[in-house]
Amino acid sequence: MNPHLAKLQPYPFEKLRQLFAGVTPNPALKPISLGIGEPKHPTPAFIKQALADHLGGLAAYPATAGSEALRAAIASWIARRYGIPAPDAATQVLPVNGSREALFALAQTVIDPAAQSLVVCPNPFYQIYEGAAYLAGATPYFVNSDPARNFGCDYASVPDAVWQRVALLYVCSPGNPTGAVLDLDAWRELFALSERHGFVIASDECYSEIYHGDTAPLGALQAARQLGRDDYARLIVFSSLSKRSNVPGMRSGFVAGDARLIKQFLLYRTYHGGAMAPPVQQASIAAWSDEAHVEENRAQYRAKFAAITPLLQPWLDVQLPDAGFYLWADVSRTGLSDTEFARRLYADYNVTVLPGSYLAREAHGINPGAGRVRMALVAETAEGLEAAQRIVQFCQTLSA
Repeated sequence: MNPHLAKLQPYPFEKLRQLFAGVTPNPALKPISLGIGEPKHPTPAFIKQALADHLGGLAAYPATAGSEALRAAIASWIARRYGIPAPDAATQVLPVNGSREALFALAQTVIDPAAQSLVVCPNPFYQIYEGAAYLAGATPYFVNSDPARNFGCDYASVPDAVWQRVALLYVCSPGNPTGAVLDLDAWRELFALSERHGFVIASDECYSEIYHGDTAPLGALQAARQLGRDDYARLIVFSSLSKRSNVPGMRSGFVAGDARLIKQFLLYRTYHGGAMAPPVQQASIAAWSDEAHVEENRAQYRAKFAAITPLLQPWLDVQLPDAGFYLWADVSRTGLSDTEFARRLYADYNVTVLPGSYLAREAHGINPGAGRVRMALVAETAEGLEAAQRIVQFCQTLSA
């Protein structure tokens, strides 16, 4: 067996299952889950139709690089979305089967397992980053998010001796679970560090199209262009249709950026077997080529967050995030830990939330997720409102 498998922690939802073991939730209330970040809005009909219309493509082996039409559609979307020249569809864009597998696979491509490298991860974080580091023979190094910095990471606090060993840095903007978005100054700092130490930046941007203000989140390719880094050296961006278009089961996304890295990543994926099915490619072209459904989807999330967040604020320390579909709530004022809060809320009100400590690691003396819970507002507004009302009732019983 691969000895690095022993380093992997249970996934947060397995920890949640163990936390709830032996608990019988209130049978008088229907279950509502705010735990898993799985989009619940309906998949647009035109995407399903495009998939169905091209089922004949199942008779052919797909190319790992994807079709020219799909790469062109992705490049065109990048240009429209970020207001930058379209990347070269042949050399700077590669379709992938969802951002998750690509985020994992990139580490296997860029890390020398004999080098005892470090992989820098935000903390809290998407657990794939940690697993990718370990299984590539590297060690994760966590940089804690700071509520005082809008949950940004203080990369200046990382010792130079650490940066010298870094092969890969994962960035998540908008962040999971915090919703924080990196600004241009933060990107300037990261690009300078990458230039100085030679590490690759992997920018996970799968929540980029769900935002709550008037300005769309800044993307890494966009920031690079604004800062004169037109070749995207050592930068790879990951995006996905799952949240943008409500098609998590389609497993469709892309990577874009440094052509040298894309070439090597394509070589890796050719052996790994990461080719996208032809019908999915056609449905993806349809999805990337349409913005009306994305605007409608975003409007639904905005209405939902506008209705739910104010209900919770008198009882929990929670703010509207920059982007994404999570509320990152501090439950300290209830007097309960994040795990106790989640367990008792489930038992008494049949509402599932995810303890923040399950999404983070103890680093530099603290677990930055402790005392918080993540709420995924993915269901329809009525169900989300009912969940919020139950949470308020729960908090009221604690303060009585």
